[in-house]
Amino acid sequence: MQDILTNLSTYGYLILFLYSLGGGMVAIIGAGLLSFEGSMSLTLSIIIAAVANFIGDMILVYMGRYNKSSVMPYFKSHKRKLALAQILFKKYGDKIIFIKKYIYGLKTLVPLAIGLTKYSLIKFAIINAICSAIWSISLGLLSYYAGEFISRFTSYFGDHGYIIPIFLFILLGLIWLYFSWATKKR
Repeated sequence: MQDILTNLSTYGYLILFLYSLGGGMVAIIGAGLLSFEGSMSLTLSIIIAAVANFIGDMILVYMGRYNKSSVMPYFKSHKRKLALAQILFKKYGDKIIFIKKYIYGLKTLVPLAIGLTKYSLIKFAIINAICSAIWSISLGLLSYYAGEFISRFTSYFGDHGYIIPIFLFILLGLIWLYFSWATKKR
């Protein structure tokens, strides 16, 4: 157990950075829990997650803006989801930049959709920086202060391990149903 904690405290920040480039919700929550246990620094974890999340979104916007021909074939099977992201952006405007940080599946598509539009890159960078900071602070602090509850929760499920796959199956099914419903032809 000590070796695992040593590796996490050594490589945890690198893992947090790399994972936060593409979303990072699980990573910042994990870093908050490890900070609660004393294995990582909460402040450093929040800063790393915010910076990486900002960089990841900016890369996606630039890819959508300046490399459309290379990006679009990759998303050929996700055209409906990309269209949904553009509709949500037109409907909710700048708020969707914040909201998408908390919704699994939209993290990648919304910045690409914004990159495909003529939205100001400077305005996006400013809003994205603010939203990345709020996202990392809120999830980092929430997981840190919920550390004791989550520790009890995981120890219970350690004794009742059969519940975890059932819960994950239901959660993934609900996410799949939502996206199927949201992208359905009407």
